[in-house]
Amino acid sequence: MKVLAVSNHKGGVGKTTSTVNIGAALSKKGFKVLLIDLDPQANLSQSLNVSQSSLTIYDYIKNPKNIMPVQVRTGLFVIPSSLDLSAAEVEISSEPGREYIVKEIISNLGTKFDFILIDCPPSLSVLTINAFTAANFVIIPMQAEYLPLRGLAKLTEVISKIKARLNPHLEIGCVFLTKFDNRKILNRDIAESVKGFFGDKLLKTYISTSIALAEAPSQGMDIFMYSHTSKPANEYDKLTAEVLEKIS
Repeated sequence: MKVLAVSNHKGGVGKTTSTVNIGAALSKKGFKVLLIDLDPQANLSQSLNVSQSSLTIYDYIKNPKNIMPVQVRTGLFVIPSSLDLSAAEVEISSEPGREYIVKEIISNLGTKFDFILIDCPPSLSVLTINAFTAANFVIIPMQAEYLPLRGLAKLTEVISKIKARLNPHLEIGCVFLTKFDNRKILNRDIAESVKGFFGDKLLKTYISTSIALAEAPSQGMDIFMYSHTSKPANEYDKLTAEVLEKIS
């Protein structure tokens, strides 16, 4: 079982969209996949229409036993989130071993899943640290613009500290660009800068800006269910194949 934390502390970079669609692509390839919505905004849960579940990640943080993920379809499961999760950081701040709570939840799942993807909040909070402590790999989506680029050094610094202090097995699995428009000089320049920073960890597949990607969550669907012949469906298929190569 591999655990992937999908993280970028800059919001609006396609993090949740990518978690949903990489997870869906993996399940389409025959893997059993669990998505954990660790963001209090619960966008992943809403995107797959599981926001009304009675048991959420917040409940399991309070009592990390008897985990019952919600099945979205064959091979794809979700532990949803809720706004209650925003209180969790305060509630667990004084608990001993607070960085290991999500790891404990995952351990209690046993070996039911081939892949677990954690959708991290857009911050470097105790929830994100929990995800990094539980993960084998961090995968980083980023928008091909200047401001998201500026935050990369801080994110990699935090990952290095978690690796040194809490999780020696943690690695940056890959980085990929979202909302990419090859016609824009800035987007191409950012791609070169990211490649200079991360080298071969930058995936060759870029995710384009797409109306279908914006519409799919409103229907409670991933891109493959919503429009399996679309350009973004093809891009996420190729991107997921690259992710598998990087973390194998």
